[in-house]
Amino acid sequence: MATAGKVIKCKAAVAWEPNKPLVIEEIEVAPPEANEIRIKIVATALCHTDLYHLLESMQPQGFPTVLGHEGAGIVESVGPGVSEYQQGDKVIPLFISQCRQCHFCKSPRSNQCSSIFSWISRHDAMAPPTSRFTCKGKELLQFVGTSTFSEYTVVNEMAVAKIDPMAPLDKVCLLGCGICTGYGAAVNTAKVEPGSTCAVFGLGAVGMAAVMGCKAAGAKRIIGIDINPEKFEKAKVFGATDFVNPKDHDKPISQVLIEMTKWGVDFSLECVGNVSVMRSALESCVQGYGVSVIVGWTDLRDIAIRPNQLISGRTWKGSTFGGFKGRDAVPQMVKVYMDKKLMLDEFITHHMTLDQINDVKTIFTTTQYGVFYVPHTS
Repeated sequence: MATAGKVIKCKAAVAWEPNKPLVIEEIEVAPPEANEIRIKIVATALCHTDLYHLLESMQPQGFPTVLGHEGAGIVESVGPGVSEYQQGDKVIPLFISQCRQCHFCKSPRSNQCSSIFSWISRHDAMAPPTSRFTCKGKELLQFVGTSTFSEYTVVNEMAVAKIDPMAPLDKVCLLGCGICTGYGAAVNTAKVEPGSTCAVFGLGAVGMAAVMGCKAAGAKRIIGIDINPEKFEKAKVFGATDFVNPKDHDKPISQVLIEMTKWGVDFSLECVGNVSVMRSALESCVQGYGVSVIVGWTDLRDIAIRPNQLISGRTWKGSTFGGFKGRDAVPQMVKVYMDKKLMLDEFITHHMTLDQINDVKTIFTTTQYGVFYVPHTS
């Protein structure tokens, strides 16, 4: 390809400051260095974590940055030492890498990888220490190592999943975060059992995917909890059987769920990113063996819980990317979708261009998901 080995100039949505509109800029994307891959992004979706970094966390150390971590594209070129990927491959960039060699990658108990600790330890920036992006003479941070709100991005080969060449990128891009995160939290982290009763707190995309995961695992009753009742009909599509709007009750939601189920739910999944909801999700579980999983992302406040809630036998767990080891599992999830055993199309509510990125925030707060296409330079 004519662009291989050269700096590419392309469009990107740049977040110069926290809590400010993104700006469509022409940026420079350097060629991939050793063990890196430059990817032409074809489609990307908005995740709440992008908005969290921009509008809630607002750490000045995390700007200027290019957001986006839920995309799919085509390999434009590869750097020295890359042998598993080649020009033209369809790929999904991953915010959790898989080197396949470290202590964590070799353990079946975790999907973490020591190679991501360079940006995990920089939680205020949510970006690795180096970037291949520049704009107006300034280096731009690469959000969680992916930055899919750019027409091109450069990612380490450890953080790229090669997928079926027939896969529709505008659909499978959702597997880069939200769908795997919710679905895997149910099947991998919670390990939902057949015939069980589950509660999913928050019916955004991650929550809907968690509902879908509970159903796939054989749950008999799946209770969706959200303060927006307009989401309930959509949740039925993914397998929810009952619904609760906390605004309709003058008692703690945990008490409502215990009364609905007699003893409490077997499994609960918190998909909001709110510490109060996390506590409610745990307290909704049956004493003795109930399992609650924290899925929603936040790092702003501590969680408060009375010790007896855990001493009584409940288990409290956390889940990142649904427990999936990305390079191995994402291609498998793509196959499950291609075999029509996983819903993705049903999550998509809008198709928009990169130039409309600032309109996506409003849409995101009122719907389950928004996917916007990224047009490319020639």
